[in-house]
Amino acid sequence: MTTAQIVGWAHSKFGKSEAPTTRELMAEVINPALAHAGIEAKDVDGIFVGVFNNGFTKQDFQGALVAMAADGFTHTPAARMENACATGSAAIYSALDFIGSGRGRVALVVGAEKMTSLPTKETGDVLLGASFREEEADIEGGFAGLFGRIANTYFQRYGDRSEELAMIAAKNHANGMANPYAHMQRDFSFDFCNTVSDKNPYVAAPLRRTDCSLVSDGAAALVLAHPDVAEGMQRAVAFRARTHVNDILAMSRRDPIAFDGARLAWQKSLSEAGLTLDDLDFVETHDCFTIAELIEYEAMGLAKPGEGYKVVREGLTAKGGKLPVNPSGGLKSKGHPVGATGVSMHVMAAMQLCGEAGDMQLPNAGKAGVFNMGGAAVANYVSILERVT
Repeated sequence: MTTAQIVGWAHSKFGKSEAPTTRELMAEVINPALAHAGIEAKDVDGIFVGVFNNGFTKQDFQGALVAMAADGFTHTPAARMENACATGSAAIYSALDFIGSGRGRVALVVGAEKMTSLPTKETGDVLLGASFREEEADIEGGFAGLFGRIANTYFQRYGDRSEELAMIAAKNHANGMANPYAHMQRDFSFDFCNTVSDKNPYVAAPLRRTDCSLVSDGAAALVLAHPDVAEGMQRAVAFRARTHVNDILAMSRRDPIAFDGARLAWQKSLSEAGLTLDDLDFVETHDCFTIAELIEYEAMGLAKPGEGYKVVREGLTAKGGKLPVNPSGGLKSKGHPVGATGVSMHVMAAMQLCGEAGDMQLPNAGKAGVFNMGGAAVANYVSILERVT
């Protein structure tokens, strides 16, 4: 199967947006993405939209909103994908399948979410739709409470790693200072992140506010093209490998801190690409909570189970480390508008690979890994990207 390539993108500022709905958020990125790729709406054969929604707004049928947000798409096939926090990656992979099957040669992927219109408690309940409600709906603190439970289980098995979680938070906030699209462009120190205070209280112990990603609005878009089309374009980023692996939704039916689906997705993608972690120049990973990033170090193979703290202590994932992780600031600093997140992560990686990351730019970035997950490591997507032109 032919794998399409990324030939253009656009990204909105994440945060509390004045845009009232996802339609206006989509409008911020659609035409800029087309312009970046150097194509027009008439060149697009299919549209793939990632919006979680699940009650953030009563307006659904989100795939149809692209034609309401931008001119030229009245009769272009459009479909909406949903896979919890991996919704954006689900939309990307569907677009790749569309082009790979020969049904089209150019696809537009748009990820968006409007999260800040609801009160905090209602937002938390909407997000719990990505858990197994039969068993997990009553967890205090919503998804933060669910990951608080994961952190407690991890600490009980391997020891208290609160300091290392604070180091991850401080790293990602420092990186986010250079990201003009980030929701939180503030450089929080390790001491601040490691200290429980009025400004940094427990949200779901042992997780503090600085251990949790932000409720954000935002959108991101990618233009994907068949390699024959991409050959004549200004830039092209290839998917050297891409893997989607699921795990059981109910945490009671698996080891919640093993992230087995994530581990398998990384193994399959690296094997398909013929690479090891040593061949990657950076990784964008799904740090919805700092405990997630810590466990993901182990899932991707940077450390043995229970030894992710060594990665943090040794600075391996710092911007100047052996394998920088989240040079964009990650979800922790950039924000986490659910449907936009997977698309955003791929945009951030493509920017680095094409030397268009501005103040975020890493030297000699040639190959990247992207890990986006839905739920508590239930839907796991790993992309290995490299620049072609």
